[in-house]
Amino acid sequence: MWSQSQSVSPRIVEAPFTGSTNADLVAALRSGEDWPHLGVLLTRDQRSGRGRLDRAWTAPPGASLAISVVLDLSRIPVERRGWIPLIAGTAMAGSAGEQLAGVGVKWPNDVLVGGRKLCGILAEVATSDRVVVGSGVNTRMTAEQLPVETAASFASLGVDVDEDALLAGYLARLGGLAERLARGSVRDEVRESCVTLGQRVTAHLPGGGGITGIATNLAEDGRLEIDGQPIGVGDIVHLRNAE
Repeated sequence: MWSQSQSVSPRIVEAPFTGSTNADLVAALRSGEDWPHLGVLLTRDQRSGRGRLDRAWTAPPGASLAISVVLDLSRIPVERRGWIPLIAGTAMAGSAGEQLAGVGVKWPNDVLVGGRKLCGILAEVATSDRVVVGSGVNTRMTAEQLPVETAASFASLGVDVDEDALLAGYLARLGGLAERLARGSVRDEVRESCVTLGQRVTAHLPGGGGITGIATNLAEDGRLEIDGQPIGVGDIVHLRNAE
């Protein structure tokens, strides 16, 4: 099933079902299990998935693909590690874009197609030199199964997704971007795929309140600049898409 992906990843484990692939892989690494760089735990039946800010993420069995990948941080300087969710989103957008048109990254961790959410990204530190990057991709979810009007899936767009090609392309791009991040800047690559840039947005900040303006750029550390002001954490609303 995963023949293309196995040419990229040294270890792929598919669980018939689980609560959370991220939680399982983080626990495995913390218990001392030896998972290699680009090792993958995945399932088509994740029952207690979590998104950013600890939000619940669920889907009917078989309707989505939950993928958790181990990244080796040992060669990536600490000050560059904030880019990891962004390179994961960029990698997934690039791979999904081989089967869908109009795919891009919404800062900091969503993959959109035609302005609707196809995939979310969640990066969790497992150990001092390992991070687990989780992604939940809406693959075979029907239009009726989509949780909100702002979501999309391959199936709802009339595409019978090749999951092996999707995973293989994602892993190859993620590995390449992680290598470039270890050597230097990935800002140009991420900026090219980031559909938030140039849009009028509102950033809802964790402590309350918000900032509205034009998303003008990405800072050197991956923060989003809104009218020149860098934002490190916040829920971003694309106002043109929200109208």
